[in-house]
Amino acid sequence: MVKIIIVNYNSEKWIDQCLSSIDQAGLIKDTIIIDNASTDDSLHLIERSFPQVELIKLSSNLGFGQANNIGIKKAYEQGSDYVFLMNQDVYIEPNSIDCLISTAKLNPDFGILSPVHLNGNGSELDFAFSNYIIPSKCKKLYSDIFLQKLAPPYELPFVNAAAWLLTRKCIEKVGGFNPSLYHYGEDDNYCQRVLYHGLKIGIVPQSVIYHDREYRVENKYFDNSALLYERKLTVMFSDPFNDTQSVREIYIHSYKLIIKSLLTFRLRSIKKHYGNLKTCNSLDWKMILNNKKQSITQGKNFL
Repeated sequence: MVKIIIVNYNSEKWIDQCLSSIDQAGLIKDTIIIDNASTDDSLHLIERSFPQVELIKLSSNLGFGQANNIGIKKAYEQGSDYVFLMNQDVYIEPNSIDCLISTAKLNPDFGILSPVHLNGNGSELDFAFSNYIIPSKCKKLYSDIFLQKLAPPYELPFVNAAAWLLTRKCIEKVGGFNPSLYHYGEDDNYCQRVLYHGLKIGIVPQSVIYHDREYRVENKYFDNSALLYERKLTVMFSDPFNDTQSVREIYIHSYKLIIKSLLTFRLRSIKKHYGNLKTCNSLDWKMILNNKKQSITQGKNFL
């Protein structure tokens, strides 16, 4: 049994096409939507056009990871063998999920399987996805496509969580998303933990989805330098493979850069490094390190 999990937040532009694609695959009754306190008309659209879905309404925006955790936990408790995490701006083909499940059954050492991500209209690869499958990261895929001898899955260290098939075994070993990360970076950390616990991540090129995200308004999570640095540090210190670098070293490095900038009268650098130091001070290091410690142990962590 598979359950589809979608975190919804102001998805009025995409949700009808997203859920229609699921309906065409015959899986609309197996869909759980967690709404992160949307303020647009997407909730009314879902309730009016797709009453078969299981809709969970949150009173506040918990972010991508924690909202997904609610859905993953519910799907697991309902006995699902697989969970398909799907962004609200993703559209599937009728066989996209079945193809992933068939591959998962033949390859139990894989915890995450992903389809190929095309752009919204299917005219080319999603740009970010194309960077995940370059030969240095995803061996043999390019050559096998050229030689027409595809043999999935193709192993790689990371693929974003726009369309993930998680196995029950993966959920039992790795758990859910780390709550230290609120928006973006959750999938980086989850992939790190999947690999840490001895499972693999793979691409199944016979399975395709459409990620409709080409034209977006300004995004503070990528345009704000403080948020970028905060995410960088949180991902770094949540990584179970990172057992060498200490928080103290980050502070020492920041102070050294500030002093160096002062001595050379580089005002822009002073502002940048002082801002980074303020970001360091704002982080809840105790929570970050405790969550990392928890994630190192196998189990249904954070669910």
